[in-house]
Amino acid sequence: MKPTFIRNHQYNYIKKQSDFVLKTLRSVADRRVLETVRYSAEVNVLEAFSSLTTDHEHLLRPISTFEKAEDFQQYISGLEPYLEPFPPITLKQIQKLFPKNKKMKLPDLQSIDFRYVTYLAWVDIATNKLFIVYPFEGQFIGVEGRMIPTHKKSYCLFCNRQQELAFLTVKTKPETAAADNYASVGQYVCIDNQGCNQSITNINALEKFVLSVQK
Repeated sequence: MKPTFIRNHQYNYIKKQSDFVLKTLRSVADRRVLETVRYSAEVNVLEAFSSLTTDHEHLLRPISTFEKAEDFQQYISGLEPYLEPFPPITLKQIQKLFPKNKKMKLPDLQSIDFRYVTYLAWVDIATNKLFIVYPFEGQFIGVEGRMIPTHKKSYCLFCNRQQELAFLTVKTKPETAAADNYASVGQYVCIDNQGCNQSITNINALEKFVLSVQK
């Protein structure tokens, strides 16, 4: 079994860089421009990782050498065995993250390919709530919020793609234990969290949000 080192958002970023190089190859004739784009893609991909072994560098660097769509596709497919999946989690662990929601709808974990998951999310249609589970520093963080569909397209906080969004409001804890004045934090996020996971290339905004409203 190959040692995994590529997280889902990094894999999406590599695909985005590959698509950009291929698009440039098809639309630009100036070789100097092409070489600049190739070099930038290689640098960007390598810098998406805080540390890399020599073998991993050799695996990623060829993004700057391809000419055909098939080459890029083989390159991307060849990275799949190195995908680091979302940490193992059980329904019991999820329930413990949301102790006040005894009857909440739970996700079908068996149907999820966790290699392509940055954050686990599902909607409870009965209560119109979005539940998010995010792994951070060896622990899981649970976030629960109410969703209000906007029926409009704009940019998602998490994946930064233009998509149909919902306004997610999450209650935050009082600043002191004796206080009872809960506040709410609201952000626009994708209604389609699976598509969001397939598009997210940077986790900074996601982590900032999750940490600011964690239960």
